Amino acid sequence: PTGGDSMSECNCKHTARSEEERRALINRLRRIEGQVRGICRMVEEDAYCVDILTQTAAIASALSSFEVDLLSRHIKGCAVRDIKEGREDAADELIATVARLIK
Repeated sequence: PTGGDSMSECNCKHTARSEEERRALINRLRRIEGQVRGICRMVEEDAYCVDILTQTAAIASALSSFEVDLLSRHIKGCAVRDIKEGREDAADELIATVARLIK
């Protein structure tokens, strides 16, 4: 999004996904969401710091893996399509996206 707090408030691009792809991405995010809820419970129950940190590292890894998967899908689909259609800014957008992810 380039402004606003929701998809309906911005002039966003969209990506058409198959139902299978959408389901797989959502399932991964829901697993991560469950891990975050688990950490909340651990904090509420005064769990040992190292145990909580172990779980936060697992979440960071899961998010990183999700990002790599989504970026791969973006490159193979959206970016390739945009470049083939002659959209000159597609490569710059991709470079900026990768730069944000590796920070």
